[in-house]
Amino acid sequence: MKSKGTAHRPLSTVRRRIVALAGGVGGAKLAHGLAQILPPEDLTIIVNTGDDFEHYGLYICPDLDTVCYTLAGLANPETGWGRVDESWNVIENAARLGGPGWFRLGDRDLGTHLERTRRLREGHCLSEITRDFCKAWGIEHTVLPMTDDCVRTIVETGEGDLEFQEYFVHRHCEPRVKGFRFDGIETAEPAIGAREAIAEAEAVVICPSNPWVSVDPILRIFSPLLSGEGSGVRVVAVSPIIGGETVKGPAAKMYRELGIEPSALAVANHYSGLLTGFVLDRVDALSVKDIEVKSLVTDTLMKSAEDRRRLAQDVLNLIGDL
Repeated sequence: MKSKGTAHRPLSTVRRRIVALAGGVGGAKLAHGLAQILPPEDLTIIVNTGDDFEHYGLYICPDLDTVCYTLAGLANPETGWGRVDESWNVIENAARLGGPGWFRLGDRDLGTHLERTRRLREGHCLSEITRDFCKAWGIEHTVLPMTDDCVRTIVETGEGDLEFQEYFVHRHCEPRVKGFRFDGIETAEPAIGAREAIAEAEAVVICPSNPWVSVDPILRIFSPLLSGEGSGVRVVAVSPIIGGETVKGPAAKMYRELGIEPSALAVANHYSGLLTGFVLDRVDALSVKDIEVKSLVTDTLMKSAEDRRRLAQDVLNLIGDL
């Protein structure tokens, strides 16, 4: 049975514990929409850390910072990543002196990386540091890294294996993708509190993040909790692909280079066997007939905070219908 329109019910008063899996700008936007609706005790956001890396001796968490800055109202509204009202004096001076300038570290952003690195060296784990950062930034909802262990996304390309930031930022996603590897994933454990959040959740929402490099690392750690025997949690994904393209990022390019036509249907198939529900944009409405789980067609493009809230409410309505 398919649902082909947006439900227009009022906001439910029934408590719902939701876990959102997020990475990148699209994931951060929907997480922000959910946070506008759900009280802090009912939403946990688990964020990809496979693209973390060290630069200038600092521990950088691009997806984690993007999600946190967005929730705190600190994100750059033009780029979706980095800090609002940023300046670049440090990185520009370092580059002038011969240092690498390809990864743009803003002056405000540097404070985050400096303090995170200091605390990691003192023996604190990433989930503890993230909790304290969220408190300092006024974020009441729980944000967790997917793991406190080291996992690194490696992009296998026609030009050799590249660490994700080398591929994504330094090489501008130009090398042709052949596959992906997540070094350290086999021994990585869920971050503190993540396992319990999923066990108590009514549903898990896969945000419109890149399935290959933002969501797959998280699923490699958590899929046994989502699809194992006795698991009653519902899983709903929102397609990051609209009309065969992505709003931001290289997901559509990755699909093509791996021999798969990018589409909402391709995203649904990517999560085959895991999903209970699926959300796709109106421009892709014809794909509904080929999607095996209950699907909701709505406007998935998030240009404003209100768009984020509206899409989040649509997702929650679909969960309520499952």
